[in-house]
Amino acid sequence: MSGRVIVVGSVNIDLVARVPHLPHPGETVTGGTYDRHHGGKGGNQAVAAARLRRPTLFIGAAGDDAFEVEARRALAAERVDVSMLASLVGQSTGVALILVDASGENEIAVVPGANWGLEAGYVRECLGRLGRLTGDVLLVCNEVPLHIVREALVCARAAGATTILNPAPATGIDRDVFALADIITPNRNELGLLLHNEAKRCGHKIDASADIAARAEGLLEPCPGEPGEPGVRRAVIVTLGSAGVLVVERVTPPPAVPAPVECEPGEEAAPAVVAEPAPVPRPEVRVWEAPAAHVSTIDSTGAGDAFNGALAAALAEGRPLAEAVHRALAAGALATTHVGAREGMPTAAELDGFLAAS
Repeated sequence: MSGRVIVVGSVNIDLVARVPHLPHPGETVTGGTYDRHHGGKGGNQAVAAARLRRPTLFIGAAGDDAFEVEARRALAAERVDVSMLASLVGQSTGVALILVDASGENEIAVVPGANWGLEAGYVRECLGRLGRLTGDVLLVCNEVPLHIVREALVCARAAGATTILNPAPATGIDRDVFALADIITPNRNELGLLLHNEAKRCGHKIDASADIAARAEGLLEPCPGEPGEPGVRRAVIVTLGSAGVLVVERVTPPPAVPAPVECEPGEEAAPAVVAEPAPVPRPEVRVWEAPAAHVSTIDSTGAGDAFNGALAAALAEGRPLAEAVHRALAAGALATTHVGAREGMPTAAELDGFLAAS
């Protein structure tokens, strides 16, 4: 079985100035160099999947400016299907303004532009036009409005896709969103923020002494005091940088709970109404670790996007989770051997060659 990767997310143009030192308030710093790169986590993840020869489709929004043409061409050149990349009249394409000093410290200002103009109805319509998504993988991050993230997960899950949520950034994400995902991929900090959001929602305290595995398992468990409300459906994959990943995976299938109704173009997505839901049992889990591949790192920018795109691609190929994680770790490592986010995304030949030599 093999399918497509469908990415719902952001596309940006990164404007990077390397300067002698970061300016103080009111200060003008001259000198240095300037570069322009293609970015946005959604665009980066789509490129990562497409370079691994998976049919990849991008759903998002750009403006109606010159950067839109640039962003669209860059994705299309990587064989990403951009037929569902909307051009929003009167809006600007998202940009990231990045200052980097001589020591590598940076200041970043992101202007989301059209990324925040993406509408739920448009995402629903696009996914509806694709029909059944059995065998496909939907990947979404949080650089678009949160209601868009939820809409994408609801509609993709209803259509039979495997859903991956990269909670980056994790701001505002709670069980109402992450429980719609089969897999979530937080880093250590994002895991902490997800648990903080969950604690506020459910009214229970966070055990600060708990290890990462126990914390991650909390996202698989049902919400305390909320019968019938489960957690992540398949696995929590915590990325740990050079230490690799920690995976907390369900051993037993998730409980049968009402799924959101299937989305059709023009319809509102809403969960089915069920009276007196039964309590959801605590899941049986398997905890395992996978080490990072050893490479000579030059720039870690984009490593997380490479990991997520490669994970989605491997799952869309029908590979088991453990093998998909192994390939994703290698892709993330290879991405750090080049300067820039997209520049280091490996091709299928590069990834297969690296794995064969490891």
